[in-house]
Amino acid sequence: MVFRRREKLGWGEWLREQVYPRSGFKRATRYVVHRMRRLPDQPHRVARGVFAGFFIGFLPLPGLQFIAAWGMARLMRGNVLAALLGTFNTNPLTTPPFTVFSVWLGHWILGIEAPLNAKYILGALENAGHDLWFNFLAIFGPEKTSWGGLIQFFNEIYLPWLIGALGPALLLSAIAYYITIPLVEAYQKARAATANERSERRRAIRAKLAEAAAKLKRRSDDQTDDDGPGAP
Repeated sequence: MVFRRREKLGWGEWLREQVYPRSGFKRATRYVVHRMRRLPDQPHRVARGVFAGFFIGFLPLPGLQFIAAWGMARLMRGNVLAALLGTFNTNPLTTPPFTVFSVWLGHWILGIEAPLNAKYILGALENAGHDLWFNFLAIFGPEKTSWGGLIQFFNEIYLPWLIGALGPALLLSAIAYYITIPLVEAYQKARAATANERSERRRAIRAKLAEAAAKLKRRSDDQTDDDGPGAP
């Protein structure tokens, strides 16, 4: 199959590829764009799929991006594969600044006054992680569950992140939508023109071969007539 690896990646290599591709982010981005242009579908359907993938990719939906992109693409009647490819718009280089900006914008929209710095964010993550682990252990012991850290993380980090990401995600996805249409149209026209040129060359070759075969047949018939009965 085209684009399939010859050797399957192990779990460690696969995780490393998700953090930093072996070929680099520039080549990985070009690969995704190349795959999108080659999708055998109408440009507007591909663009709708790209919109869905980009939009979902910017939202804080860890572990659910593929499912959400698939569902949104189906609702929009877009190309599902384009939506799945579109979720790769986020990577370790683009995600941190976009996340910080989204949380800041969400704080501004919700009127939350909190020091948006590494210490504050890491502290909220630590408290949420502590609550998750403590509540898991509480299932098997007499301790009561604790939700304070998780509630703080949801109210001060996750919810502002989600709300702050909606506007920029919508804007960037719309830009990707309008860029995708002419790219796919240009690629499909160029591919169709190339296919027509190849078809014309094949027809010309077949015509020359048929003409050559006809000449050989005429020569053979003429020679047969010359060597037939009555020849001296």
